[in-house]
Amino acid sequence: MKSTSETAVRSSSTDRVLVLMAKAPRPGEVKTRLAPSLSPTAVTTFYCCLLEDTLALARSLSDVEVAIMCPESDVTELAQLAGNEASVVAQKGEGLAAGLTSVFAHFAQDHQREDHQRGAHQRRTIAFNSDSPHLPRAVLEDAFETLATHDVVVGPTHDGGYYLVGAKASHPTLFAGDGMGTSSALERLLSRAQGLQLSVSLAESFYDIDVADDLTRLAEELRLAPARAPRTAAWLKEWDRLCGGGTT
Repeated sequence: MKSTSETAVRSSSTDRVLVLMAKAPRPGEVKTRLAPSLSPTAVTTFYCCLLEDTLALARSLSDVEVAIMCPESDVTELAQLAGNEASVVAQKGEGLAAGLTSVFAHFAQDHQREDHQRGAHQRRTIAFNSDSPHLPRAVLEDAFETLATHDVVVGPTHDGGYYLVGAKASHPTLFAGDGMGTSSALERLLSRAQGLQLSVSLAESFYDIDVADDLTRLAEELRLAPARAPRTAAWLKEWDRLCGGGTT
């Protein structure tokens, strides 16, 4: 299944594409580890804020095409949410590993053929969390620059996972096997990259939003700089007020 705006990404002249890994904001299907602290409705609303602010972050980069990769059942809903800000593409297969494989099969591999035909620069593709509006824009810019001299770039999270992974070509076995969403996800990815003899560079380590403590940390950060993620900052300000200064 293809969205109506998918063709726009394929015909773009830019050699950089940022693909957000997203799900439709439905209760019980997003940010499930926050459920003990927040109601399903609150979690869903919060995820919408994160996604919208992350889209704004992505669009703030210069000369970068923005897309969303998601399960096929979520295409229509996410296309409505994204509007004209990003194309929405259905992944092949189920789960995050299949989604990441789809990103590079769709964008990097297809554009590699097109670039070869017209002698253009090799396409640099980065898959990025859809819930990281607090990431400094410079980190994304640096990740794209890193791909000029490395096969793969990875942004580690503090819990053993990763918030972004980029490459210039499709490597179908890079995300094979289990371990996605676990504390060994990064280790497994680096091991597979080594087995494929790919040069890897690590971006700055960062935190993602999974549990209540992450909410508190993000609220404190955005309290000082709400313009970085205005929708998320406003939601967190209200959450902080309702729970008495960040306690749960």
